[in-house]
Amino acid sequence: MISPKFFIDKLEENNINFFTGVPDSLLKNICAYIEDNKDENHNIIAANEGAAMGLATGHYLATGEIPVVYMQNSGEGNIINPLASLTDKEVYNIPILLIIGWRGRPGVHDEPQHIKQGKVTLPLLETMEIKYTILSKDENEFTNQLNDVIEYMAKTKESFAFVVEKDTFEDYKLQNNQQYENLEMSREEAIQIVANSLDENTVIVSTTGMISRELFEYRANSNQTHEKDFLTVGSMGHASQIALGIALEKSNHKIYCFDGDGAAIMHMGSMAIIGSKHPENYIHIIFNNGAHDSVGGQPTVGLQINIPEIAKALNYKKVFSIKDRMSLKEVLNKINGEKGPIMLEIQVKKGNRKDLGRPTTTPIQNKEALMKFLEK
Repeated sequence: MISPKFFIDKLEENNINFFTGVPDSLLKNICAYIEDNKDENHNIIAANEGAAMGLATGHYLATGEIPVVYMQNSGEGNIINPLASLTDKEVYNIPILLIIGWRGRPGVHDEPQHIKQGKVTLPLLETMEIKYTILSKDENEFTNQLNDVIEYMAKTKESFAFVVEKDTFEDYKLQNNQQYENLEMSREEAIQIVANSLDENTVIVSTTGMISRELFEYRANSNQTHEKDFLTVGSMGHASQIALGIALEKSNHKIYCFDGDGAAIMHMGSMAIIGSKHPENYIHIIFNNGAHDSVGGQPTVGLQINIPEIAKALNYKKVFSIKDRMSLKEVLNKINGEKGPIMLEIQVKKGNRKDLGRPTTTPIQNKEALMKFLEK
C-alpha cells in the first residue's frame, strides 16, 4: 500500500499543491492527511464535486499549476457538466488531476447503491475522453505512473484520472478531529427521539449514510416495520427533494426529511424550492455535526453557518435550532401543530457506533413497502 505522506509528497514535488473535492471512504486516509497538512486555502472540502471543478479551474487560472479534485465515483455525475463544458480540450483546455475512489468495482462486494456506479466508472471517463489509470498500490510503480501523468498533462493540458481501489492507501487517522464540547446528543439518540415522537401516519425520507442506517436500526430494535421510511441509500443531497415530491402529492401525511449537514449543503438550492412550494406537511430536520461522518469525519461548514436563518430567508414558515434533549422534546411537541415547511436543526456530536448495522432489506423492497403504505 501507499503511504498518504508519500503520495502527497510526490504530488508536491511536481508542483501540485491545491486539493479540493468531497471526501470518500476509499480516500479517507489521504483526505485525512491533506486535512492535517494543508492550509485552508489549499484544501477546500467543496459543497459538491462540480463546485470542486470550478475551484480547481480558478486555481489553475490564477497560478498555472495543476490542481487535484478528489471524489467517490458517485461524484462523477456531478463533474460531467464542467468536464464537458469548462475544462474540455475543445473549450478552455484546463488540466485537472482527478482522484476517484472506485466503489462497486465489478467482482468486489459492495452496497447496492454502488453497483451500477462501479460498472460505469471507467466507461464514463472513456465517454468524456478522460485518460485514466488504476492507481498502483506499490509506491515505486505509482512514482512511475505519476511521472507519465505529469508529462501527459504538461503536453496536452488535458485532465487525467487516477482510479483508486479499496486498500490502496495505508491507514492515517485524522488528527485535526474537532469536537464541539457543548453538544449533548449523539446523532443516533436524536434520531430515536424524533422517530419515537411521530404518529403512525408520518413518513420519513432519510438521507444517505449513517442517518438511514441508524433509522433502520431504530426500527428493527423497536420491532417496528420499515414501510413508513424511504432510506435514500445513495444520491447524496437529494433526499429533501424526494421528500418534497411525496409531500406535494400526499397532503394527508406528515413528511419528514432526515437530512445531514453535508448532504444539505451539497445541493442547498433545493431548500429554495421547498420554501417556494410551501408544503404545509413538510418538516426538514438536519442532524448537524459539522462533518462528513460516513467517510472519515472530514469537516463540513455546517456548524460555521446559520442553516435555520438560511431556511428562514428561503421562506420556510418556522425554523428552530437545538442542541440538547430537553429542547428537542419541547420543539417536537411544538411543531406538531404548526404548518410547514418547517426547518429543525439538531446539533449533534460526531461519530457513530462501530457495530452499527446496515439495512437488511433491498432498496426495491423498501420502495415497494413505502408505496403500498402511501396507497392507504
